[in-house]
Amino acid sequence: MTHQPCSRRLLPIMVAAALVVSPHAQVTFERHLNADREPHNWLMYSRTHSNQRHSPLTEITPANVARLGLKWVWQARSLEKFETTPLVVDGVLYTVQAPNDVVALDAATGRIFWTFTYTPADNARPCCGRVNRGVSVLGDTLYMGTIDAHLLALDARSGHLIWKVRVADVGENYAITHAPVIVKDLVIVGTAGGDFPTRGMITAYEAKTGQQRWRFYTIPAPGEPGHETWSGDSWKTGGAAVWNSAAYDPETNMTYWGTGNPWPDWDGRQRLGDNLYSDSVVALDADSGTLRWHYQFTPHDEVDYDSTQVPVLADITWQGRPRKVMLWANRNGVAYVIDRVTGAVLLAKPYVQVNWVEGFDKTKNWRPIRTPRVVPTPEGTTMMPTVLGATNWQPPSFSPRTGLFYVSVWEGTSVVAIEGATPRGINTNRLSQAHLDPNRRTPQEGYGAVRALDPETLERKWEFRMSDTTWAGVLTTASDLLFSGGKEGYFYALDARTGALLWRMALGGQVNSGPMTYAVNGRQYVAIAAGSALFVFGLNEGP
Repeated sequence: MTHQPCSRRLLPIMVAAALVVSPHAQVTFERHLNADREPHNWLMYSRTHSNQRHSPLTEITPANVARLGLKWVWQARSLEKFETTPLVVDGVLYTVQAPNDVVALDAATGRIFWTFTYTPADNARPCCGRVNRGVSVLGDTLYMGTIDAHLLALDARSGHLIWKVRVADVGENYAITHAPVIVKDLVIVGTAGGDFPTRGMITAYEAKTGQQRWRFYTIPAPGEPGHETWSGDSWKTGGAAVWNSAAYDPETNMTYWGTGNPWPDWDGRQRLGDNLYSDSVVALDADSGTLRWHYQFTPHDEVDYDSTQVPVLADITWQGRPRKVMLWANRNGVAYVIDRVTGAVLLAKPYVQVNWVEGFDKTKNWRPIRTPRVVPTPEGTTMMPTVLGATNWQPPSFSPRTGLFYVSVWEGTSVVAIEGATPRGINTNRLSQAHLDPNRRTPQEGYGAVRALDPETLERKWEFRMSDTTWAGVLTTASDLLFSGGKEGYFYALDARTGALLWRMALGGQVNSGPMTYAVNGRQYVAIAAGSALFVFGLNEGP
């Protein structure tokens, strides 16, 4: 680890000395575990370790949501995709200006306290944008991963750098895009870069010092279980990156991570086998990084169906009995209910139209049965869902009140033609035959939607359809509201029980983030990043 003081490349810019953040209570791990006791705060990427993105706040309701008005806007100087979900700690909001500038603002007014500017290495060029999805907090320290594969610790009160450690070599195409995960005294991050010849890894560091505690490689080495699923030396550069934050279950002491596609993305002839643990969920012991169980959603993937989704933990009634489960709407178009203690799949069912899978082998823990010959070819093959997925990285939500699982989805197809490892042509976002106009019989553009699924059956309860696709996450609240957005730039409030549109506002830019909510002095706010700005809403005065 390299300790580095503030320099020209690592600079906290103070707006004024008087605007240094006032000391707030230490954000202990105990506060993380009991986040529902302080619903006014948003202490981690999806608010709680379960990743439900459900808030107990109730000031904004279906009856008054039409009175929502814009309270303040913070304009980022970056024109990169704004994918960050901010944190709020005792009235202070922390966000990231892409790629890696941390900003502290007054959560009630938008006034800037400080900005920490980080300039990544010139050769930091992740495949999918110079983006960041958020920071984490423990004690009075913020933690951020960078697109040049470093982990930084900052003083939350001043923005000064405390320590910096290199997680991986940016020269080998590694990056970090997700908000770090805090477990006890550890800060845990995974490396992106699986669309290049890398070997994915998840690493835990001591929060105080930055010293490495453990490391888990998402592709097993010779002699490790699963290595036999890679032919030759393909395991050395097989991808299986980590793009998004994990869930944590304190009862089992396991962290749950989604892994990305194998490399090369499109042509599996040089990596024969299932290619574990790509396109999987891996359950790791939080203290040691030891693999406890795994499930591979798409064995030997050749369509880029990486499992970059945020795992959601919920306690539900399953076949009349309480069950601790993980809910997962996968990029491959299939939704899953998994026992999060054992890894046993309880149910798997498509939630959009799919053509790559024709069933599941329940004797092999619901292993997918591939549809013959539905793989990319030099001539071109129609794939459902699209290569961008039925959903992608955008975070879903689960509401304990409604008992429903909410996912932002794409309905569409791709025609994929390949030559070797690289796609020769991709015609994305076309609707399948079932979506053709019955009169014209011509293809129409694909569409995005928010869908509500029943976890006990994975049946669709309702759909809110958009005119374009969506990269927006989902938020639900205890007043049975649901917030989301879309590519056309609208921010929506829906009835979480019925999907009825209750309010919307055009923000002038595409929504590429997950909404969140918090309260200051008893007033509830809802925040969403769209375009290159952060928009914050609250109730206007009214009857």
